[in-house]
Amino acid sequence: MKDNTDMLLHEKRLWSKGYKLIAGVDEAGRGPLAGSVYAAAVILDPDVYIEGVNDSKKLSAKKREELFDVICQKAVAWHIACIDAQEIDNTDILTATLKAMNTAVDNLKIQPDYVLIDGNQMRGMNREYETVVKGDATSASIAAASILAKVARDRYMCEQAKLYPQYFFEKHKGYGTKLHCDMLKQYGPCDIHRKTFLTKILSK
Repeated sequence: MKDNTDMLLHEKRLWSKGYKLIAGVDEAGRGPLAGSVYAAAVILDPDVYIEGVNDSKKLSAKKREELFDVICQKAVAWHIACIDAQEIDNTDILTATLKAMNTAVDNLKIQPDYVLIDGNQMRGMNREYETVVKGDATSASIAAASILAKVARDRYMCEQAKLYPQYFFEKHKGYGTKLHCDMLKQYGPCDIHRKTFLTKILSK
């Protein structure tokens, strides 16, 4: 992989210690009022440079879509997992998010010898790992995972928009925009809404 000190900060440190298969993990969709939470795990090839990989929030939707296919083609291994709204309601969003992250890693076709996880919380990971605050800005592996998770979730929400057109999920992807909240007040929640997230909105 070409030299990119900013985005390979953690990978280079771990490669120098002898780790070879480093998985980056990130999530998408913790905050929305509707839909599943997604997580992805990606192991990048240190000898293959993927131009443009960065924090998914800094990329346009078009660029994320382009990079999604490139990452899937060039990564050593990748997997995307999700936990639905019902399970989020039955547990909580943190538990669901961490479960999605663990599931993504456990289902990689090649298992990593170290895992880099975006954020500051993790539990249940049965291999060496570390959490990295704002890791999608300093780890190409985490950034790649953030792109896969974000694109997969956005595609899913656009499919849900066809089933529930009255909420306009294709526009806001389930986040609590004014449009979404207005539609919630008009139609009430549907099957993919996170009921535990709606108490304050529906009580107004």
